[in-house]
Amino acid sequence: MARFVFQLDGVLRHRTNLEHQCKRELALIQGQMSALDADLRALDASVRASEADLRTNRLLGRLDLAFLAAHRRYAVAMQRKAMDIAQKMAAVQVQLDRAKQNLAEAAKKRKIIEKLRERQYARWREQLERRDIAEMDDIGMQLGHDRFAPAGAGAA
Repeated sequence: MARFVFQLDGVLRHRTNLEHQCKRELALIQGQMSALDADLRALDASVRASEADLRTNRLLGRLDLAFLAAHRRYAVAMQRKAMDIAQKMAAVQVQLDRAKQNLAEAAKKRKIIEKLRERQYARWREQLERRDIAEMDDIGMQLGHDRFAPAGAGAA
């Protein structure tokens, strides 16, 4: 039986590999964003816990001004650190958007080649079916000719 051979199979494989590579890059960038988000959440939790401790334990009785000043410096430092993380997240977000665009473009290019493959396969199937029908018609004609031809006509 005849086999379908797609001439651009190598191109399709290459584009599929490029799409997988784009997916891996996107996953790495998403991992960076998740790590930064986790750092920001941990920082926020730490600041909230520190403020809760200050309110419940440090503002009763005699006030320790040195501790309050140290706590204020800590809060400002954590605020700066949060701003740094937010800036890093903004830069990673730009990379993330670019990676998503690259993935969409790679998927689009792969789908174009797959669609071309599907069309060529359908055309090949139609040609194969037409050839089979023509062969069947030819065989039917020969059988019909042999059945209805006079017995001695073929020997003359």
